[in-house]
Amino acid sequence: MKKILFAASEAAPFVHTGGLGDVMGALPPALHRERPDWDVRVVLPLYPGIRERFFSEITYVSKTTVHLSWRKLYCGIWKIEKDGVTYYFIDNEYYFRRPVPYGAYDDGERFAFFGLAVLELMGAVGFFPDVLAANDWQAALSVVYLKLQYIRYPFYENIKTLFVIHNIAYQGRYGQAVFDTVLGLPAHVRPVMDCDGDVNYMKAAIALADRVVTVSPRYAGEILTDHFGRGMQHILRDASHKLSGILNGIDTASFDPKTDRAIFANYSAADMSGKKLCKTHLQALCGIPERDIPLIAMVTRLAQDKGIDLVQRVLYDLLSGEDVQFVLLGTGEWKYEAFFRQVSKDFSEKTGIFIDFNTDLARQIYAGADLFLMPSATEACGLAQMIAMRYGTLPLVRETGGLADTVCPYNQYTGSGNGFSFANYNAHEMLHMIQYAAWVYRDKEAWVGLQSRAMEADFSWAASARAYGRLMEEM
Repeated sequence: MKKILFAASEAAPFVHTGGLGDVMGALPPALHRERPDWDVRVVLPLYPGIRERFFSEITYVSKTTVHLSWRKLYCGIWKIEKDGVTYYFIDNEYYFRRPVPYGAYDDGERFAFFGLAVLELMGAVGFFPDVLAANDWQAALSVVYLKLQYIRYPFYENIKTLFVIHNIAYQGRYGQAVFDTVLGLPAHVRPVMDCDGDVNYMKAAIALADRVVTVSPRYAGEILTDHFGRGMQHILRDASHKLSGILNGIDTASFDPKTDRAIFANYSAADMSGKKLCKTHLQALCGIPERDIPLIAMVTRLAQDKGIDLVQRVLYDLLSGEDVQFVLLGTGEWKYEAFFRQVSKDFSEKTGIFIDFNTDLARQIYAGADLFLMPSATEACGLAQMIAMRYGTLPLVRETGGLADTVCPYNQYTGSGNGFSFANYNAHEMLHMIQYAAWVYRDKEAWVGLQSRAMEADFSWAASARAYGRLMEEM
């Protein structure tokens, strides 16, 4: 039996702040389903509220001591068994009883403790994995301490390490004082931790891990470049022989237009009549006319890296010059929120603007829209375009990261494709592609073919789990 241990700072439904939590909530159970003879486990910090919310499931396992430099620290171990996976929780209230998981002044120390605690947990519970899969900088030091210290001990020497990069922008960078006062590593390994004069947790894990993977094949290539590498490109180029990309998935059981209770009417690729009802319902919800014209939607964080500045540049031209409607749901930077509120006033008959976070409304938009706009400056993987396709809403994306890996642009001569895309980060190139998609919309036969191919694409976690399973077998 192969033994796999995922180390991460969050996993749904226990703690969830973003994409990492989505992945860690879905991938381990999917891997267990794909490889039922494998023993898959996950280790997380025990944040406030987990014991209270899961009191009927969580049980105390053991305790141990973590030696972090001169500190001797309590480490309690709790667990929950769910969907065939064992979830361990590292208990230390000094480090983890905080209002939010990240953003504290001592994050460098907190997650150094977590990295060591992952390794001490193995001995405390008698579980020494074949592969330790550490996710993002918060778990990076589990790889570092294993490779620099624990590998000399019995039971640890054969553990292979996989480091997973979910977002290269967040690296765990700290001043050299962290090395001197927190990490407890010998002076001769300082160069491993050093990157441009700082201590960098992600850099060290990339350098030391047996394999490195990120969340889409395209992103694995992009982060080798100066434009996308965020200062880590030279480290990743040195590690390119062990770097690969595996696309994230979505929960296809939850995001299913045939069964989704949040949407106005259910439908499938074989019978799209329900989608027409979802569109008229969305138009009524927005207070815009119920017309058979392209309804363009965005469900997004309002930030520059999501391409909102491109939308800001040409949205007035689009709404003034084209017979289309536009719906947006999202929150973010104040300047963008103010812009879209003004759009709502100036084009009240064409737009529905919701400055909000609302999961049910998001699903209603996925189901009711015709086009889903996602013009990101950078997108490691992206889930929204996959969800949109699941609901037969065609994505219109910029060709970056996972967007390029998942959206095959429509070819009017061959009839192939499942969406629309543009290459350069340019507002008018995006506008031209929106205008082209609106023209294609009038060809109902071509449009239905695009919808069918989009809905039939396999973006399930099963596909991702198969790829992770193959990678771990190679290791």
